[in-house]
This record gives sequence, structure tokens and C-alpha cells, in this order.
Amino acid sequence: MKLRALLSMPELRLRAVTGEEGLDREIRWVVTTDLIDPGRYLSGRELVLTGLVWWTRPEDSETFVRALADAGVSGLAAWDVARGAIPDDLVAACERHRLPLFRVPEDVAFATITEQVVRRLSVARAADLRAVLDRHRRLVEGLGLDPVLELVGRDLGLRCWVLTPTGRLIAGPPPDADPAALARAYLAAPRLPCVHEGFSILPVAAETTSRAADWFIACESDMTEWPAERRALTDELAAIVALERARLDDRLSAGGRLAQELIRLVAAEGTEIASHLKLAGADPGAAYCAVAATAGGGLRPGELRTVLAEILPGRPLIGVLGEEAIALVPAAEDPAPALRRSLADLAPALDSLAAGVSGLVAPGELRGAVEEARYARRLAATRTEPVCAVGHDELGTHMLLLAAVPDDVRHMFKERLLDPLRTYDEIHRADLIRTLESFLQHSGSWTRCAHHLHLHVNSVRYRIQRIEELTGRDLSRLEDRVDFFLALRLRRPPES
Repeated sequence: MKLRALLSMPELRLRAVTGEEGLDREIRWVVTTDLIDPGRYLSGRELVLTGLVWWTRPEDSETFVRALADAGVSGLAAWDVARGAIPDDLVAACERHRLPLFRVPEDVAFATITEQVVRRLSVARAADLRAVLDRHRRLVEGLGLDPVLELVGRDLGLRCWVLTPTGRLIAGPPPDADPAALARAYLAAPRLPCVHEGFSILPVAAETTSRAADWFIACESDMTEWPAERRALTDELAAIVALERARLDDRLSAGGRLAQELIRLVAAEGTEIASHLKLAGADPGAAYCAVAATAGGGLRPGELRTVLAEILPGRPLIGVLGEEAIALVPAAEDPAPALRRSLADLAPALDSLAAGVSGLVAPGELRGAVEEARYARRLAATRTEPVCAVGHDELGTHMLLLAAVPDDVRHMFKERLLDPLRTYDEIHRADLIRTLESFLQHSGSWTRCAHHLHLHVNSVRYRIQRIEELTGRDLSRLEDRVDFFLALRLRRPPES
């Protein structure tokens, strides 16, 4: 499908703003992003949709468009509902980088564009299945995937089911095999598709979606015995399932946008959130906990949000702030144990994931709960396990107190104490900060600190003396030791 085809889709009413010379570019997929530099998540020939949430100043447009151009994106479709216009600097940046830019009508949802484009892509690829789908048109009538699976089973003799990585059944009757066992086979398979106890397991969108955030199709048949026609058919079925999954993605729905805005407000300082909590459909009388998570290994923030929505109980409100996903979970009890079990199940498909869970709080205390969850998440990131969730009960009481301190105060306190040591270490490679950490961990014992660092005691004494000279502090005083201890705890571990 070419970009030019977008202009002939009356249901979208897209208008080319600039880049008409590039309208013959091919579209491979559709991606929605609010990141200012999404390049790492793009692989080329995408149509990118953006609501310009990333835009704060004119210079941001150059950063955003350059990232798209470097990734080989085919085109960009944008609209800013809040401003009611596309910024001139975004148009200029697209012209500089020769990136076709489309204006999205205010009343056309990004989910509609995704659905229509993916449908055209799927139809173009699904020649073998198109006759069946066109005859019945059950999917496009909004009846979901069950009628499609019924058609495939009845007309083609292939019983199929659609499941999530946790084993939750999306479509199809209860399968003869244990859904949890099928999910485990899907997650642990060295390569997909694969065969597990007579069931063929196929990913829905392996090229564009991380395994932990994808759906999969289980077919009651051994794919190693399939003819080429049946293999092609299941590829087209996967494309149709991907379309339905995109249709059900709530990130750009009204509820999803409200949840994102609520998370942004809760994380901000000095903002009243009670009315926004009610507007987002949350129960103002319920107890909540906060969950903060980051992931590495190619699991994108939006996909991390999908994973949390799948494994957290109830109807959590989830938003993404940069690389971090934050969820507000209505709960009657601590969800951390269940979260750990779910993450353990998903671990075979996760390179790294750090999550933190706060204690239960009233709605008026959500901001502190988010800070507490973030501290727990940072602690999880320091653990040796690549996939780890830390609950509030694992945080020291000093961390709970620090959660209530404003960000700028914490930053100033930490930098004032540790910056002289960091600068000295960078210049002289003296390892003063590591020595300070070890000294405090061993309660000021010269001998144990020296043994831990594999140094002579006199070397430790010299380093501590240098620390005192650089900071003007006395490590024989309890007050100064406490200050250093807190400053070291305030350091954010590097993100994945």
C-alpha cells in the first residue's frame, strides 16, 4: 500500500500538507507514538501517527522529524487537538527532511486510521482468506474474532484459538489443552512458530510487537504437516487478529487518554487530582496502590503498558511517562505477590523489567504512592534478577520519608554532597563514591571496608580523608554519615 492511497480513503479525510513528491512510498505498518525520539522503536516504512504530546517548543519538531527520517519512516500524520493546528515548525521540519506530512481531521481517531490502514494491508496480503471474509463481513461488523475462527474451522477444517501471553482466552471456545500450558510454550519457545503437544503456536505480530505484549494463535494441528496453502492461510489469519488487537487498544480511546492525563497530573507537583480521578472513571472511595515499571530489551513503553494492563488486577489506570509506565490499581489487598507470580510466568519473554509497588492509600495520597512505587522500582533495578518486582514492605522507612520530599530538594541535596566526589572520581579514577558506600555499609569499620574492597586499611583511611576534604564533612559524626547515606540512596540507578 502506498501513501497516496491514504488520500483516496473517504472515511479518513486525510490531507497532504507537504511532501507530495514522496506519496509513492510504501507503507508497511502503522505506529502511534508520543515520544519525542521514537527512532529506536521504528524499523522503516511505517506510517507514524502522533497527537504532538511531545511538542513543547519549536526545536522539538526538528528532533522528532529527524528521528523519523533517520529510521526510514514513509510518512507522518498529525493533529494537535489542544492547539487545533499543526505547528509551522513541524511542517518546516518535514519539508527539510522530505517527509510527507498529513493533516488528521479533528473528529477522526488515530485508532480509526490504524484500523483502516491495517485492514487494507491485511486484505492485500490475505488473498486466500479474503473471499471468506468478504462474504460474511463479520469482523468488520464489529462482532470480533469468534465468527472468524468459526468460519476458519467450518470452511477450512482448522480449529484455532487466540490467547494472550498469560493464557487468557481472547477468542474461540475453551481449548482442549490447558491455556496456561500453551502460554508457557509460547513464551519459552526458542523460535516461533512452534509445535507443542499437537498444537501449532503462532505469534500474531512477531515483526512489530514484543512477545510478552503480543497475542498468539493456537491451532489444533501439527504445522510441520501443513501444505503451503495452509501455512499462507494462518499468516493471513494472524494479520486479521493483529487488526482486531489494534482495534481494541484503548490508548487512544477517551478512557485511555483520560488515564494518561491522570497519571501525568498525579506525577506532577502541586496539582489537584480528585476531580480528574473521578473523570477518569476511578472510584473516589476506593483504596489504591501505585505500580511503576521500566523495561529493557526492546519492550517499548507502550508495550510495557499493555503488559501491565494484562497482569494487574481489576481495571487499572495506566499511563506512560517517558520510558516509565505507571499504573493506579484499585485494590483491597497488596497486589505485589500476584504481580511477582505473573512476571515470573512472563520472564522467558522478558530481557529485563523492574517494577515497584506502593502500599495501599486513599485517593488523596496517590502522589506519595507514585513516588513510593518509583523508589521501589529503582531498588528493583539494582537487583541481580533481570525481572524483579519490589513491594513497599521492602523499602526502608527512610525511603518512605524521602518520597514526600520535592524532587528539586532531593536533587539539590544529593548533588551538593556527591558532585565533588563524582568529579574527583572522573578525573583521578579514585573510586571515592564506591569507598564511601562500602564504608557506610560496614558501619564505619576500616578493617571490614578494606577487606570488602580488597585494599590496605591505610588506603581506605586515605580515601575517607579525601572524601572529608572534598565535602567539608566529618565521617566520624553520625549526622554526616546519615547525610551521605541518604544522598547515596537518592541516586537513580541507570535506566535500561
